[in-house]
Amino acid sequence: MRRWMLLLSLLVAGMQVPAGATQPAAPQRVLFVGNSLTYVGNLPATFAALANANGPRVHSAMIVQGGATLEQRVADGSVRQALASYRPAVLVLQERGGELLCGAGEAACRASRQAVQALAAAGRQSGARVLLLGSYQAHPRASAAIVEAERAAALQAGIGYVEISESLRRLSTEAGALAWYHADGMHPGPALTLLDAMQLYRALFGVPPARGFEVAAPVYAVRSGLHAELRDADAPAPLPAATAQGTRYTDALVMQLNALLDGERR
Repeated sequence: MRRWMLLLSLLVAGMQVPAGATQPAAPQRVLFVGNSLTYVGNLPATFAALANANGPRVHSAMIVQGGATLEQRVADGSVRQALASYRPAVLVLQERGGELLCGAGEAACRASRQAVQALAAAGRQSGARVLLLGSYQAHPRASAAIVEAERAAALQAGIGYVEISESLRRLSTEAGALAWYHADGMHPGPALTLLDAMQLYRALFGVPPARGFEVAAPVYAVRSGLHAELRDADAPAPLPAATAQGTRYTDALVMQLNALLDGERR
């Protein structure tokens, strides 16, 4: 018994951090709340992999469900619960595509704006920085309108806005060979998922990323099996047979999108 106690004390001593040494900072937690625009291509995992490859340590979690609105997340209390348990440093909200354009009527549009405000207030109360990540519209007039509506909603809620639609419209014209859309022609393809992640990275860290990266996580399609509950972005897919695993974004692609975003042509 004395021999085992001696061995245990030596092991514990060996695990102690020497005086003056520093431990790596814990990853910054980022919580994504959204719908199929958020999970197709797994934006949360893509953003975390992009950040980790370029310096800042990030861990992403998500509350996502196909066709979901932010009003639903206010009603079910899932975001408030996640803010208390997960304690994210950043809360990223993405509304259902076109919801803020008031196409479903002024009442639905007002409910969307109120949901953004309610979730923003909850995020701030928990100490998180809150961002509204834009959706997108293909038609030029609708694209400009959704950007204006989303920016106004973010301003009204007192949070940052990450624009997507007009950047996507421009970049998809200048680099039309890239896979901007999913096979259904509506949801994000790999290039759009990367654009979302890079725009968020720029907004949060103030600099463009420079390195490519690997995403070691499920790459969801439209049929995902995901429900509106808190889950790690790299957790096993609910429908593994219908979900690809992992993808890679090259240095060249990251630099190409940087150049396009900065108005250069290559």
